[in-house]
Amino acid sequence: MNNRPRLTVIGTGYLGATHAICMAVMGYEVIGVDVDATKIARLSEGEVPFFEPGLPELLTKALESGRLRFTTDFAEAAEFGDVHFICVGTPQRPGSEAADLTYVDASVTELARHLTRRALVVGKSTVPVGTAARLTELIHSTAPAGDQVELAWNPEFLREGFAVDDTMKPDRMVFGVTSAWAEEMLRAAFAPVLAQGVPVKVTDLQTAELVKVAANSFLATKISYINAMAEVCEATGADVHDLAEALAYDERIGGKFLRPGLGFGGGCLPKDIRAFAHRAEELGVGQAVGFLREIDGINRRRRARTVDLVVELCDGDVSGKKVAALGAAFKPNSDDIRDAPALDVAATLARMGAEVIVFDPAAMDNARRQHPELGYGDNAIDAARDADVVVLLTEWTEFRELEPAAMTAVVRQTKIVDGRHALDPVKWRAAGWEYRALGRP
Repeated sequence: MNNRPRLTVIGTGYLGATHAICMAVMGYEVIGVDVDATKIARLSEGEVPFFEPGLPELLTKALESGRLRFTTDFAEAAEFGDVHFICVGTPQRPGSEAADLTYVDASVTELARHLTRRALVVGKSTVPVGTAARLTELIHSTAPAGDQVELAWNPEFLREGFAVDDTMKPDRMVFGVTSAWAEEMLRAAFAPVLAQGVPVKVTDLQTAELVKVAANSFLATKISYINAMAEVCEATGADVHDLAEALAYDERIGGKFLRPGLGFGGGCLPKDIRAFAHRAEELGVGQAVGFLREIDGINRRRRARTVDLVVELCDGDVSGKKVAALGAAFKPNSDDIRDAPALDVAATLARMGAEVIVFDPAAMDNARRQHPELGYGDNAIDAARDADVVVLLTEWTEFRELEPAAMTAVVRQTKIVDGRHALDPVKWRAAGWEYRALGRP
């Protein structure tokens, strides 16, 4: 083997496809593996099955280099790879707050069945602490190579919309390992990344498992903290936007994630904090992270309060009113609608009798599939035609840059709810709009 190990990436969803593509572009030979033959066919033809800026161009480059290919065959992957990255999803278990490890267990079992020589299996999926220890036993009892196969944990910290940069130039790397050999293999598998001086924290398996959920819990806490302050501001007539700005000057607090508004969603933060709280209870330390339940509660309340603001602007009743909902994705630069606050608000208003017309620059197909009961516009102006209220739910740049006059020309009533504190209230009010935002007078 040369100093560059051959890599496989098991799971070609958001995390796996991004990881496989970026590693191939950085010079590694990579096979992406998935049980979904349609997804494999699309990736093999150069089509990224989700929206992520910069990734389609890199996929083309990786395929043309000959270093990247995709397969559904675990035996082929096991024979090929020296380092195998597990990148499958860990959604919330139906009817529970726990993480569903079905895909992790299935992929590790299927891979292990074909491992006949020394190799490193590396978990990147977000899992409850203790999973790595259990998977180590599973691999040793299933793989023909037995304990020659080692397990390491290397959590991912991708931000949707910035995934390429976060893969190729991360702010840190965490290696959870049980031997010097495993660390050596991980360093070889990330040589071009580490050559940039990226800090590496080498630790044990359980700490590496905890880093991701601890990070997400901290970020969720910061978001819900400022939204809790927004609730206080609403009761007192204070301005949460000014409050957040004043707090951000304190370098111990900082301004990142101190953005009041509709709160967090997506496939990570909500399910990760619930799974973390659930796992802590199983371990007998549930009280230590009991605050996460309140964090989740504050976050859910923001959606209800946004609906309340729309109802207020409709004089107490949205039935028969037309509402333009700008945004469907859980955040800009993404087509991800998992636990999206925007669609939650839109669907709630529709259930209350409003005619809701949605527009999102990237998430229209996903939104239509999940919410066929909603109406959809071709662009922001189209969605706003004859609207009684406009509500901004995802802070896409094109929504931030909307001109009030252009909207005035098409709406029935000049009323707007800024669910993301993305607009300039002075500008909109000067143009004759009634402007409302959570926690602002």
